Amino acid sequence: MREVLKQQVELGEYAIGEIRLDLKSRDDVPKLLLGLQYIYTTPALRQEVFDLLQEVRPVKANGKKASARHGRPGMDQWKILVLGVVRLGLNADYDRLQELANQHRTLRQMLGHADWSDTALYDLQTLKDNLRLFTPDLLDRINQAVVRAGHVLLKKSPDEALKGRCDSFVVETDVHFPTDINLLHDAVRKTIECCGALTDEYQLPGWRQSDYHLRQFKKSYRIVQTRKHSTSKDETVKAAKLAEAQKAHAEYLRLARGHVLRAQQTRAQVLADPANLFGEATLLELDGYLAHVNRQIEQIERRVLKGEVIPHEEKVFSLFEPHTEWISKGKAGVPVELGVRVAILEDHHGFILHHRVMAKETDDIVAVPMVQAAQKRFPTLRAVSFDKGFHSRPNQEALKSSLDLVALPKKGRLSVADQLRENEPEFVAARRRHSAVESAINGLEKGGLDRCPDHGLVGFERYVALAVLARNLHRLGAILRAERLRARPKIPDPTRLAA
Repeated sequence: MREVLKQQVELGEYAIGEIRLDLKSRDDVPKLLLGLQYIYTTPALRQEVFDLLQEVRPVKANGKKASARHGRPGMDQWKILVLGVVRLGLNADYDRLQELANQHRTLRQMLGHADWSDTALYDLQTLKDNLRLFTPDLLDRINQAVVRAGHVLLKKSPDEALKGRCDSFVVETDVHFPTDINLLHDAVRKTIECCGALTDEYQLPGWRQSDYHLRQFKKSYRIVQTRKHSTSKDETVKAAKLAEAQKAHAEYLRLARGHVLRAQQTRAQVLADPANLFGEATLLELDGYLAHVNRQIEQIERRVLKGEVIPHEEKVFSLFEPHTEWISKGKAGVPVELGVRVAILEDHHGFILHHRVMAKETDDIVAVPMVQAAQKRFPTLRAVSFDKGFHSRPNQEALKSSLDLVALPKKGRLSVADQLRENEPEFVAARRRHSAVESAINGLEKGGLDRCPDHGLVGFERYVALAVLARNLHRLGAILRAERLRARPKIPDPTRLAA
């Protein structure tokens, strides 16, 4: 049984619309809570958002969502929204979020708790489980409702044209720097752990000394790490160093192959007994790690022992976050970033209209889909500016048919027609305004979108969507704060009156 928000206010609780927030504070919390309070106090917006929040329910084993009426009580969906926005608005991990949810007075009022209530405390695992109930699609629909509400506050008329600016940046995944030897170490380590779990579960022989095997394999890994190529000009010294490295790598691969053979024997023992069906999930996990081990053994053998160059498309950069990409955007001081590109399209009011997780995509591929998706949500979008990375001749032609102004500079040498197009006053003005999108990117990164700690591509997409929603609510709160500060009566200075 879940409710979006309990309707009956208990003794000591504040009605959300009556919570007093510090307008003079320059911290991010009041702005986020102002945006959330505006959702609650605007009837049409509240109804739209609450209808969407009813979809935030756990998924059962059969793939269907749990009933909203039956079953044990769960966290109110409004509380899940508030906590999710605060997490991505403050770049808070779950430990800090738990502390804020249990101790921050104003936040607890927004969650619907009395000031003196110390019984309704949040457990760490409860926060993790409930915030994972969001889906990227649901967050995107809530975000659209928030942006439309912001436009109502700022736009002079519903038909006022929107001007956008589109750019991409890299959101890093939570991975270590990948090398073929440390990826092999990760794969073998997880293989041994899986086999140890199966051995303990079914009382199988062969892995009693699994901790010892892990230590021995790590010793071999450390030895391989120290065997570097020589930079000496003496060919004899270079040949000797190369031979040492090849010998260390060969021993490392020998140990890895031995663990693969023993893991396959354990796998066969589990499958031989029909009563061991409960180990199917662990066996699937084991198969995945064995595939990683075999791939890394092959690549290390080809690179070190045979002198081959491994093509980029064959490489994997993380066992645990396989969607991680090796991205080099040519930034000063940042030779490489490990993560996934994300494109955003921001309007001239500072709201992010649309975003896209660019898994295995480049800027020139997403230019047209970004505009089409944003126009489907906000039809008054009539002008968009881009960087050169989004340019292609088909993109220019496709965007001209749907926009009044396409500020998309061309790469390389410009023809006379391109020079005339890029020197038009509207194009120049749009290009000058384009750099403001970096402020939105910086705000997203400050809020937590510099590095994604959530696991899997779905977790990555959910994290990005929640960050975009938090950014737009922060922007909405900043607008409301400025309006209320302007509306406050000014108290005259008595010293000036006396003068």
